[in-house]
Amino acid sequence: MKLYDPRAAAAQAVTNNPSRPATVLLHDSADARVVMFRIESGQQVPVHTSTSTVLLVVVSGTGTVAGGDSERRVGPGDIIAYDPREPHGMRADGEQLVIAAIIAPRPGSRA
Repeated sequence: MKLYDPRAAAAQAVTNNPSRPATVLLHDSADARVVMFRIESGQQVPVHTSTSTVLLVVVSGTGTVAGGDSERRVGPGDIIAYDPREPHGMRADGEQLVIAAIIAPRPGSRA
């Protein structure tokens, strides 16, 4: 068993570009990946797709998530699920937004 502290991991996340969210790979296995995002106000992860199922868990803060042609406001405790190849993105509007992204199966593991 492994136990992770998502808030501490997000606090240690780094970015090479100050206009982009900070990220840290929290867990990486053959079956799943967990990436922490620390998104400062005004930053975003542009809408994109994945061949995997993507689950976003809002750890702290509030913001907006996009899916297809709609957007939703989210806050702590919200879980957002995207099917494979479903467009998704996220942004922090007025405060820092911390999100855990669970990606399964792990990107690149599908034949």
